[in-house]
Amino acid sequence: MLIARAPMRISFGGGGTDLEAYYARYGGAVISTAINKYFYVVVTAEEGEDLQLISADYRSLFRHTPYTDLVWDGDLALPRAVLHHFGIRAGLNLFIASEVPPGTGLGSSSAAAVALVRAFATLTDQPMGRQQIAEIASAIEIDKMGMPIGKQDQYAAAFGGLNKMTFTSAGVTVEPVRLALSTQKTLEQRLLLFFTGSSRESTSILKHQRKSTEEQNEHVLQALHNIKGVVTEVEHCLTSGDLDGFGQVLDYSWQEKRRLAPNLSSPFIDECYTLARQHGVLGGKITGAGGGGFLLLYCPEEAQNIVTMMLEERGLKRMNFHFDHQGATVLLNVTDFRHLTYATGAEPQGSRLY
Repeated sequence: MLIARAPMRISFGGGGTDLEAYYARYGGAVISTAINKYFYVVVTAEEGEDLQLISADYRSLFRHTPYTDLVWDGDLALPRAVLHHFGIRAGLNLFIASEVPPGTGLGSSSAAAVALVRAFATLTDQPMGRQQIAEIASAIEIDKMGMPIGKQDQYAAAFGGLNKMTFTSAGVTVEPVRLALSTQKTLEQRLLLFFTGSSRESTSILKHQRKSTEEQNEHVLQALHNIKGVVTEVEHCLTSGDLDGFGQVLDYSWQEKRRLAPNLSSPFIDECYTLARQHGVLGGKITGAGGGGFLLLYCPEEAQNIVTMMLEERGLKRMNFHFDHQGATVLLNVTDFRHLTYATGAEPQGSRLY
């Protein structure tokens, strides 16, 4: 058995500037932290010639024989695309599951891609650093599958921790944001996550943003420039210990982000956010591309009970979490997978597997 996991993330600023349509021309920047909610990959050996894939989140099962081509469309397209990348076509059972519902803005899709790459790199004896894992996961999602997404989620899942990431056509740079231990502890205490009860399809939002960026839409570009500027402000607030200032910057970033595409919020989410602000919250945002999922709030300790009570009365559910500092990790690797079947020419170089 081999078990790997990769963390979800919450982004504090810069989201949207990690799309190539923007960063290839202007350069992008994001500041985010990984959290201790994970996507898990469990691989066990299969003595037969089949490859079997089961997803707990989607309640789906896929079975593949080595005598047909492995394609990555329809159900469970992402794990099938990763299997195709590594050339594995038979000889294992693959079980995947997430700690949070899919499509809720915490980067679960890219955490899945990173966890799968981490698992199969280990399985096939291909040592990889975190940068390489993030790049392969990004290439599979963006290039291979044609997803209209950026790169921040893959890097957050691969590296873990609180980081500032910069994006250019030359590559991605990851720099840890180092906080005093007391500042980090207080920040964790003051960040609240509430599940709004709805997932969302971010593809349409991201496609709209990409199209607007490519067409040089003045309002969208200005919003993206402002959002990128938030990264410097967030970093200064965090490293100087000005956490209330951080909360106010979070609110500004959310207001700018709402200009990127329609349907980034909803009347219900706006009502909940306004209510939270009226009772002590200094700032917040919808996580991910928007449209639903989790509402992230910066809330001083003395206001947390009333804010939690009022939002849960409206149907939101608070989810406890902490920061993750490990990134993509193999938790267990105790099975011999030497019987695996590979697509022709796909055997990993120097591997003990065949």
